[in-house]
Amino acid sequence: MNSLYELIYSKDALKFLEKLDGVNKARIISSLERCRIRPEAHAKRLVSLPYFSLRAGKFRLILDLIRNELRIYVIEIGHRKNIYKNL
Repeated sequence: MNSLYELIYSKDALKFLEKLDGVNKARIISSLERCRIRPEAHAKRLVSLPYFSLRAGKFRLILDLIRNELRIYVIEIGHRKNIYKNL
C-alpha cells in the first residue's frame, strides 16, 4: 500500500508562503506534493541536524519527517542563501 504523507506547516512557513508571488508559491507547493509520495527520494538529510532539506528552485524547505505517523512537518522556507543560517 502506497500512502501519502500528510503536510503540516509551521506558522513561519505559512507566513513565508503567503508573501511569495504565484510562480514561486506554485513551485514550492508542487515540490511538496511530489515529496509526499516518497520523501526520502526527494529530500536530503542535513548534516548534524535531524531534519531534511528540499529544493524548490532558489528556495529551500526545512522538513521534519515523522515516518511512523506519515507526516511531513514543514519547519521553515527560505532563500537558499540564508535558510541554513537560522538553524
